Amino acid sequence: MAPTSTPQTPFGRVLTAMVTPFTADGALDLDGAQRLAAHLVDAGNDGIVVNGTTGESPTTSDAEKAQLVRAVVAAVGDRAHVVAGASTNNTAHSLELARAAEQAGAHGLLAVTPYYSKPPQEGLYRHFAAIADATGLPVMLYDIPGRSGVPINTETIVRLAEHPRIVANKDAKGDLGRASWAIAASGLAWYSGDDMLNLPLLSVGAVGFVSVVGHVVSPELRAMLDAYTSGDVAKATEIHQKLLPVFTGMFRNQGVITTKAALARQGLPAGPLRLPLVELTDEEVAQLRRDLAAGGVQL
Repeated sequence: MAPTSTPQTPFGRVLTAMVTPFTADGALDLDGAQRLAAHLVDAGNDGIVVNGTTGESPTTSDAEKAQLVRAVVAAVGDRAHVVAGASTNNTAHSLELARAAEQAGAHGLLAVTPYYSKPPQEGLYRHFAAIADATGLPVMLYDIPGRSGVPINTETIVRLAEHPRIVANKDAKGDLGRASWAIAASGLAWYSGDDMLNLPLLSVGAVGFVSVVGHVVSPELRAMLDAYTSGDVAKATEIHQKLLPVFTGMFRNQGVITTKAALARQGLPAGPLRLPLVELTDEEVAQLRRDLAAGGVQL
């Protein structure tokens, strides 16, 4: 049974886009994934995203993706929303991933803008609508033009919001002005997909975060959100400013790389990376330690 949701917060409020733990030989570590998911929920997350970019989805097989969803749902599905990445730049393949995620027990789908192909807005609309039509699960759009090459225009977001199963958007566009208009015009539940903008996006109508730094500072993110929603903006700002070195340090390199380095040094499941991602150098690890320590996180 999925946790209770509301139209305003269909996937919870604090979600971490979880890495996919691997064993030392590079195989899927399902036990590690379950332990990491439980750790994140215990730390304050009410949602977990699996099979996203931070989960190294370009390098996991369809079978591994389904196994991961099933394992994480079994571990935390009664306490947190489990949202599965189910979108590629191939719409037909995306529909297969969406149906497999539903069969594996996911509570919702994350659908990223088709990358590399640079489709026009009508292509984006048909792609997302097809995913939403493919299952009975609620869908969170994922707008990240820095990776996909194409933004989802506000007009397209408004059109997509008319679909009964498209209920949310993960915003990594980095444009508070566009976000303001899109939130007002679409009525979608808005989630920050850019940790540095978590607090600013709340101020224009976001309801929560889909975070990478949540791997190491989930309690602080929850405290910041709770302070803001209770009206203590000064406290929320204080937490945001304390976390600035963490936001900076975790993205000096690719987020999966730094996250797995941090988790491994905290004794949490992570494991190696799959190529083309590679481990941090000793110098980069030392810098990460300094950055996180400045934000109150010890490795």
